[in-house]
Amino acid sequence: MTDLTTLLEVGGPVAALGGGAAYARAQHPGIYWSTVGLPISTARLLSSYSSVMEACGLTVAPSRLRVMAVKATTRREVRPVPPRRGIIRPTSTGLRLRLRLAPGQEPTDVAASAERLRHAWGVHAVYVTTVKPGVVELRLVGFDVLRNVKMPRKAVSGLLKVPVALREDATPFVRDYRTVPHQLTLGATLSGKSMYLRHLVTGLARQPVALVGIDCKRGVELAPFASRLSALATDPEQAAELLPALIKEMEDRYDLIKARQGIASSMPAEEITSDVWGLPEHERPVPIVLFVDEVAELFLVATRKDEERRDEMVTQLIRLAQLGRAAGIYLEVCGQRFGAELGKGATMLRAQLTGRVCHRVNDEASAKMALGDIAPEAVSAACGIAPERPGLAVAGDTSGGWSRIRTPYLSLGDAAEVCRESAHLVPDLPALKPFRPDVPVRPVESPKPVVQPRPVTD
Repeated sequence: MTDLTTLLEVGGPVAALGGGAAYARAQHPGIYWSTVGLPISTARLLSSYSSVMEACGLTVAPSRLRVMAVKATTRREVRPVPPRRGIIRPTSTGLRLRLRLAPGQEPTDVAASAERLRHAWGVHAVYVTTVKPGVVELRLVGFDVLRNVKMPRKAVSGLLKVPVALREDATPFVRDYRTVPHQLTLGATLSGKSMYLRHLVTGLARQPVALVGIDCKRGVELAPFASRLSALATDPEQAAELLPALIKEMEDRYDLIKARQGIASSMPAEEITSDVWGLPEHERPVPIVLFVDEVAELFLVATRKDEERRDEMVTQLIRLAQLGRAAGIYLEVCGQRFGAELGKGATMLRAQLTGRVCHRVNDEASAKMALGDIAPEAVSAACGIAPERPGLAVAGDTSGGWSRIRTPYLSLGDAAEVCRESAHLVPDLPALKPFRPDVPVRPVESPKPVVQPRPVTD
């Protein structure tokens, strides 16, 4: 009886501890990883590193000098040599360590064994990146960071750099317009495309950048940000007037660059430039980011007159995509579908959009429109996005690389408030003043009186 009582007294706290760990793993994976998962995975890695590397085929035969030293000093069996392991660095989402590859190995050998390493060390995923020749970094992620997205505190930011989403390897996905000037973002209804656009707008709203919008859905997506926009077109007719103004602004900037290129014998070589970023800061025009939401609305036509206007607008968009980068003009094109069936010029415009982000789409053809020409293996990943995870997307570029990302939640009211607070940063661009949207005045609530009137009594 005494033994049973003791067992119950000990088993109660153990069961409670196990239940708490299971609850934390399901509801708070970050806390579970820091308290339980990190020590267990570190112990597994340290105790089984050599055997796991050998099982994965990541070992090489030892050198003759090593064989002679082992035989001379001990009677142990000479075993294959694994890659030299560096210091294990724990993070809030996983582990990081560097491996120095043995002679004859290459990074693709380690990347091919990532799934085996994940199961051997009990982590959610393993990612391999090349640091320098002969050195790779293993990033072990302890849990699914895309289930409840929390952006890192120290995210890369700067002029025209916006940390807009989180990658599946727990690193921030930064939209860098200087590196990838133009981008195409596709996604079906309720896929999270609008959330992605909100993060871009709010990230750029705090920077000295001119924001221009074309929203042919009567402005329902971009009108809440009107206080920060330098220009806004809410239908194809207004867009047909706004695009020539942007073309004229681009041509004026090229004239400024050409004037600076009036090369004289006394001009230093470092002051000769071919784009606006080579101009002195006091002469450099402000960058312009053009957001085009529901780009298909610009291609749809009903009459022959609309067809002529469509062809003209598509030509102007292609010119901006081809020549805008050097003038400091960048494109962010969004839509549900974007293919040759939209009409003449659609394929040519898509070819100029270097970056690609594909949210959940309704068919495989839409995914191929976004990713098929740059990363064919990413098409299946885009088709596998579940409706229960809005904001999840596949991001790729013309280098062939791609990764899964997810945008954190941001309400429309919070995004609009950021734009109102940064309205003083709207630059002065005379060419865009006729298209500046009207900002409704927020009603002011009358303050409640501090002194209450005395009640009337008999």
